[in-house]
Amino acid sequence: MTKLRAENVTVTYENEPVIEKVNLTLEKGEIVSLLGASGSGKTTFFNAVAGLYKVDEGRIFLDGEDITGKTGRVSYMLQKDLLLAHYTILDNVSLPLVMKGESKKLAREKAREYFELFGLAGCEKKYPSELSGGMRQRAALMRTYLTGNDVVLLDEPFSALDTITKSAMHSWYLDIMREIGLSTVFVTHDIDEAILLSDRVYILSGVPGRITDEIKIDLPKPRSIDEVTDEEFVRYKRLIREKIK
Repeated sequence: MTKLRAENVTVTYENEPVIEKVNLTLEKGEIVSLLGASGSGKTTFFNAVAGLYKVDEGRIFLDGEDITGKTGRVSYMLQKDLLLAHYTILDNVSLPLVMKGESKKLAREKAREYFELFGLAGCEKKYPSELSGGMRQRAALMRTYLTGNDVVLLDEPFSALDTITKSAMHSWYLDIMREIGLSTVFVTHDIDEAILLSDRVYILSGVPGRITDEIKIDLPKPRSIDEVTDEEFVRYKRLIREKIK
């Protein structure tokens, strides 16, 4: 079942295309990565899917419905966690529910139910400054999930984490995806990360950015950082590097 489909999406800035005729699909339960060099238009594409940028050409569909230019239809998490320093973690993650019109009390009650699932039990009354980087990202992901959409756009959410924490977050996120039924498009510069996480990898290249390749990662899941030196993993890495060039 196709959850998200972008057809010939073009976005321009000052009459110059930033991305041009981008085509991408996301199937239910999949994680696909959008991989490319800085300036290739990855975040521009995400902003278009989220309805934050005007689409000059093409259409975007969610569960078959045209959502081009509509906000609030997909969950979108930026690179920075953007947790509010003066809010507790409970109030941070319940904020999307409050913004939808829930009372603060009811929003807190609903959000509290997910703390154990997201590995944050006991952190409800803590503040962002009291959490590690990995725990902050878990909180940000919970807040993203509580927007109520099962298609998630993640823009380099683990890039600021150290290698050990990042590896743990990869495993955790794949588990949580299966547990709560998410489908994910993931932006990264990191080829290893793309191979470890993805069912498919799209290569966005050039100026304006275009999808130049789609690569299916046919390796068993879950994948571990220990596999990055395996022959098949290295083969995919070499292939992707060549495609990006």
